[in-house]
Amino acid sequence: MNRRLTAAALALAAIALSGCISLFPKAEPAQLYRFEARPQSQPAPAGPLFGVLRLGTSFARASSGDRILTVNDRGEAAYIAGARWVSPASVLFDEQVSTAFQGAGRARLIGRGEVIKADFSLKLDVQTFEAHYDRGPKAAPEIVVSVRGVITRNNDRGLIGDRIFTARIRAGENRVGSIVPAYNAALTQVLGELVGWVNSVDATGA
Repeated sequence: MNRRLTAAALALAAIALSGCISLFPKAEPAQLYRFEARPQSQPAPAGPLFGVLRLGTSFARASSGDRILTVNDRGEAAYIAGARWVSPASVLFDEQVSTAFQGAGRARLIGRGEVIKADFSLKLDVQTFEAHYDRGPKAAPEIVVSVRGVITRNNDRGLIGDRIFTARIRAGENRVGSIVPAYNAALTQVLGELVGWVNSVDATGA
């Protein structure tokens, strides 16, 4: 009986570990990376400045940590071996959102606790943040970043806008040094569109 339980336990452990790490692409052990968005400034509609209360960001659990998530067409998920974000992806994302809004138009992001009137509230939900191996395990993956934004009016909780922003950027090669710049490009596209959308808000729509 004990021998059977031991064999079963080892088999279960092997199955559990098999889904936790990816063998591709190759990277130096414990190499840390940072993603960074660089949205270009866009002319904002004329009008006065307004405050936007930034609510907590929701982030897909599997990709919210410091490991770089990969998926394939069979629905199998794994993490890139030996490569991590310098901080949890959810933390880096929030930093990039704050930076993207600085001096980028009429909207002023306001955090909880700031004593400044906010006309609107913004809720972000990062639904997808992953490297999609849609052409096989040896080909360069497509980076997919998808963020849902919801804007509500604070005085009556009325819905102003609900939109999903998605970017798909193909990495140049199947290596981390090419995958990270693809993340940067995808995030740049998404945050650029998000900032422009929030800046276009008025009293009746977004």
